[in-house]
Amino acid sequence: MREDPQNRLYYQGLYATACVGLGEHERAIGLYQELLRGTAADADVHLSIAHAQKTLGQRDEAIASYRRAAASRPGFGMPTGASPISRTYRFTSEELERLRALQADPAIGTVDRFHLCFALGKALEDAGSFADSFHYYELGNALKRADSRYRPEIIENNTRQQIEVCTPEFFAHRRGWGVSNPDPIFIIGLPRSGSTLLEQILASHSRVEGTQELPNIQQIVATLRGRDPDLNNPRYPRILTELSAAEARQLGERYLEGTRVYRTGKPFFIDKMPNNFRHLGLIHLMLPQAKIIDARRDPIACCFSNLKQLFARGQEFTYSSDDIARYYRTYLELVRHWDRVLPGWVLRVQHEDVVDDLEGNVRRLLDFCGLEFEPQCIEFHKTVRSVRTASSEQVRQPI
Repeated sequence: MREDPQNRLYYQGLYATACVGLGEHERAIGLYQELLRGTAADADVHLSIAHAQKTLGQRDEAIASYRRAAASRPGFGMPTGASPISRTYRFTSEELERLRALQADPAIGTVDRFHLCFALGKALEDAGSFADSFHYYELGNALKRADSRYRPEIIENNTRQQIEVCTPEFFAHRRGWGVSNPDPIFIIGLPRSGSTLLEQILASHSRVEGTQELPNIQQIVATLRGRDPDLNNPRYPRILTELSAAEARQLGERYLEGTRVYRTGKPFFIDKMPNNFRHLGLIHLMLPQAKIIDARRDPIACCFSNLKQLFARGQEFTYSSDDIARYYRTYLELVRHWDRVLPGWVLRVQHEDVVDDLEGNVRRLLDFCGLEFEPQCIEFHKTVRSVRTASSEQVRQPI
């Protein structure tokens, strides 16, 4: 910044974004607020502040910041459509009418329009106008899907190859590989399956670090795929058969080193990237002592909740009923395979069971992870920590 003072705001924005990535949301808010001193009407900066405040559980402050973002730019649909806080927020009748007017405005761009559609779907659902609500969810999903390059057959092909490669014999010949550290607890499944609740319960334990949906496994997979991967005949997972014991150990060490920045010294930590269910074969080679928890929810409830959610990034399979159904089938197929070839390694936790018997399922979770019972795990909603997923507001309330 000293060499190029004209770009001070640009570099400060990058610094704030890096702080968000590392979970340092308080510092990021301060940096963003400094940026506003020169650009008070910057909708994107207000939006970034709102997201950070939401993550920290500062609900009222976040709502005010989302409203400032909306007021800073006419037709800005993102504050209402993308905000994870909108899962618990109730739109006023005046806000609903404003959303209708904006959505009908032909000058509104595509990105703002699909944000507005998701917001209208939520607002009308809360108002009991279910047919109109579903119309806007459908419209928002169609607009988002048209903007996506998602190909469901790539996921299905990967699933078939995982099953072909990762056989019982494959693991039997590689017993004892990887790093023996028991530190990671992976929570897998589909988004909107109750995984954030399980994370919050475990992160309330004195020996467990709650981090976020970590990208490290995906980064290792990208390395194994290589540059310019052939999506129809991918190098991964086939390359797993070519790894040596030393290479598997190196990958495990790379994962532990790469995730260290998110930890504060507790013995165990959570990696809640749901898509990691597709890579349990790789994870077992690298980290055979890791704990795997499969968050499961009633299929219709889980899939419909995905259809209603406009994700900040990723999860491209959620913008079509057909895509969601195909993805869910591959998820079931692959997790059943892991149960067959690695029996007992994955703990399945049904969301509805947790709701019906919280203490019993908390004890079951802790036993599986080798942890003693602590009562604060039942009072998980009192745990103060940053939560970045769409369920951030819900896990701050008791069941």
